[in-house]
Amino acid sequence: MLKIFNTLTKKKEKFIPIDAGKIKIYVCGVTVYDLCHLGHARTFIVFDSVIRYLRHCGYQVDYVRNITDIDDKIIKRAYENNETTEQLTNRMIQEMHLDLDALNILRPNYEPKVTEHIDIIIKFICLLISKKHAYTAPNGDIMFSVKTMRNYGILSNKKNPPEIHDNILKKTNIKKNPMDFVLWKKTTSNNKPGEPCWPSPWGSGRPGWHIECSAMNYSIFGDRIDIHGGGSDLIFPHHDNEIAQSVCANETACANIWMHSGLLLLNYEKMSKSLNNFFTIRDIIKNYDPETIRYFLMSAHYRSQLKYNDNNIKNAQSSLKRLYIALRDTNPTIKPNGGEYFISKFISKMNDDFNTPEAYSVLFDIAHKLNNLKIKGHSLAQGMAATLKYLANIIGLLYQNPEIFLKQITSKHNKNCHLEKVQKLIQCREVARKNNQWELADRIRKKLTIMGITLEDGPTGITKWHFK
Repeated sequence: MLKIFNTLTKKKEKFIPIDAGKIKIYVCGVTVYDLCHLGHARTFIVFDSVIRYLRHCGYQVDYVRNITDIDDKIIKRAYENNETTEQLTNRMIQEMHLDLDALNILRPNYEPKVTEHIDIIIKFICLLISKKHAYTAPNGDIMFSVKTMRNYGILSNKKNPPEIHDNILKKTNIKKNPMDFVLWKKTTSNNKPGEPCWPSPWGSGRPGWHIECSAMNYSIFGDRIDIHGGGSDLIFPHHDNEIAQSVCANETACANIWMHSGLLLLNYEKMSKSLNNFFTIRDIIKNYDPETIRYFLMSAHYRSQLKYNDNNIKNAQSSLKRLYIALRDTNPTIKPNGGEYFISKFISKMNDDFNTPEAYSVLFDIAHKLNNLKIKGHSLAQGMAATLKYLANIIGLLYQNPEIFLKQITSKHNKNCHLEKVQKLIQCREVARKNNQWELADRIRKKLTIMGITLEDGPTGITKWHFK
């Protein structure tokens, strides 16, 4: 039985879908004004592994991940670039797909954009106004009235967080309550030239951030979904505000389970563009294989914080390399065989709130067993290798050819070690061995060792190599 930690109830709960065999899941996506950073990658890899596992369990999963394509940051960046917001966001969406595809992240069933749902957002705001949960501020903005929501802050248990309170005190002259938040921003004379706006019953303007997810989620899935997800930095205020809007408009909390991934930390701070404390996915892929990054970002339990540093990435690469070395010289077309115990154990770990670190430990148990079978020349080795690959594939790992992966990480990580030079040295060594020039062959091996290359001389005379 699958159990998932629900941020709302603060405990693991047995997962029972609203409709048998079907799951509706909505995850908050990117504000597309710049390239995605590694913190984004952590959240989306977490939910990618969740989606993959749920589908493996036989569920029909409808997965929605929205795109915020209108926002203060987008308007500011487009103005600085002397381009329209549409030009900027279309370009950034393409770059986002390139980065997430590289990390083997499955695309969602639907990626709704805010600008394509303005009419739905306006209708949602009208509903809140009609039920007296929203009002028009003196500056013309439409504000949500927090005091009309009985249990506001139920997700975070924060009723009046000082860090939010202090930041918004300056705007209390337009709010009935300092905690109230904007649903619709009215166009003013201070708007930048070309800033997008749409007509509404309250005048020309654009939606606030929080309302977009409530409205799009409702328009796609209706008033209730199985799982709503995102990074833990969204718990307050974004997801608290989503709950408030949905409860007040539709008299339901919109999601049975709220899931949140832990923050990725750099220098003990959240990886964030607003803090100028981040690496883009592009930055990291220049130096590390994308699968290594994926492995690293799932190496801690998804609810835990994860520290980024070069040493942790290198440890992840070393671990992934061990799994690929175990798969070398095995037939990828063989079906899993002899690993029923490991399969059962792997499933039990994933059923316990998607515990990927424990699932990893099962993969290494299989690799250890596989290596022993290969040494003994046992017939079960091929079936065990298939079991390892089968289970790893469930969470999006071990999808590459072992030889190709091992050579790729060589070229990525040892910049002084060029592929052509390695291959030429190995060829020279093979010629020396054939001519019984053992001293020369040993010198070449030592040179390759200094370059970080490990050689494996097979019984048939073929030499294989990989990065040490």
